[in-house]
Amino acid sequence: MPKKILIIDDDVDMGFLLKRVLEKKDYVVEVAISGAKGLAKFNEEHFDLVLSDYRLGDKDGKEILKKIKEIRPSTVVIIITGYSDLKTAVDVIKHGAFDYITKPLIPDEVINVVGKALNTSAEDDASKPEKAAKKKTYTTSTAANQEFLIGKDNKTARVYSQVDIVAGTNYSIIIYGESGTGKEVIAKTIHEKSNRRGKPFIAMDCGTLSKELAGSELFGHVKGSFTGAITDKEGHFELANGGTLFLDEVANLSLEIQAALLRVIQERKFKRVGGTKEMDVDVRIIVASNENLQEAYKKGKFREDLYHRFNEFSIHLPPLRERRGDIPSFAEFFLEKTNIELGKNIEGYEEDVLQMFLNYDWPGNLREFRNVVRRSVLLTPSGKINSQVLPWEITNAEISMQPEKESGNENASAKKELDLKDAAARAEYETIMNVLKQVNFNKTKAAEILKIDRKTLYNKIKIFQS
Repeated sequence: MPKKILIIDDDVDMGFLLKRVLEKKDYVVEVAISGAKGLAKFNEEHFDLVLSDYRLGDKDGKEILKKIKEIRPSTVVIIITGYSDLKTAVDVIKHGAFDYITKPLIPDEVINVVGKALNTSAEDDASKPEKAAKKKTYTTSTAANQEFLIGKDNKTARVYSQVDIVAGTNYSIIIYGESGTGKEVIAKTIHEKSNRRGKPFIAMDCGTLSKELAGSELFGHVKGSFTGAITDKEGHFELANGGTLFLDEVANLSLEIQAALLRVIQERKFKRVGGTKEMDVDVRIIVASNENLQEAYKKGKFREDLYHRFNEFSIHLPPLRERRGDIPSFAEFFLEKTNIELGKNIEGYEEDVLQMFLNYDWPGNLREFRNVVRRSVLLTPSGKINSQVLPWEITNAEISMQPEKESGNENASAKKELDLKDAAARAEYETIMNVLKQVNFNKTKAAEILKIDRKTLYNKIKIFQS
């Protein structure tokens, strides 16, 4: 008998998208568009699993979980959460949720987490040997993300051979790579292949935090320790205890926070900001940087002792332009995922489109590639993706990489003429890309050089990629 799933999400489009995705796997799925309607439906019918958004208009995920466990304790509950609610999601798991999934949702991740949850539930009920023999093995949500990076290029294979070697140890690791290359996916893969799998994997983007907030995010704080600290707060070290803490863009941490971080790593103890109680902590630390940390400490921007603590093992993740052998398989992967996401059936790419993909340098790497494919699928009504739906920087990549040839061909020259608006946009794009390349795609440094704030830079990059 097929398993029955209840989705509780006040985003109607998201609820019915999840319904379509799960129904393709032969689950029976019902959708409720509010917490109250979800609980009423749960009272009326039997469901094997509930997939609930944490932030609902009328209730939150913890309240939904509590009510469900009161009515039918054996029901499996999975919480959908945004990054900002991660600490709350971990707390919900402590109170009985099976797992959480973070937004933006990836269909394969949802399918794998649901499959794992229902498989685990079935194992609990499988008392007979013949039932146990028929149990399926499902990959975890992180395993679904591994496909995001595993390709056919030799450089990719070397990265994953290093992952296999170091995953089973407790070494601290530095992952080097440009923005968008998938450093967090590599970190998650290491976590899932380690003895800490099943424990929390907590990620923190150090590039988005001010000096004042970094200490609170890492170590937590006590109520009243500073203006705005209206309640006690758990930090990322507490949330990751027993598991893995991933620090992205670690070179952006201030020297003061670096010193505090070093003490925690050495002593495996920390205090919340404004607190007096020492807490023991056991975490594996993986950091990522698009800047060479050895060069950074030589310039006095990063502590040398902290660098050596982190540098028990390092992995260099090549940019997409250096592993072009992966581009065809990534193109198919992103197409498949976007077809599922949008409920479409785009058949593939015209040959000239694939050639353009191979010619382009992909300064935004896999993140940019995924966005380009999603945009192209959205703009393609049916059949195959053609060059007309691609962004201009890709269709003109071959021209921009070669010097203009002197020619009397007036038609060729006419094609290259741009109106004033296009010329300004192109100049702005090239200026931003040149600065990003100069600073190895460190967006914080690029924003300083360009004399714009980081948010403006992100918005401009997003516009160029759309």
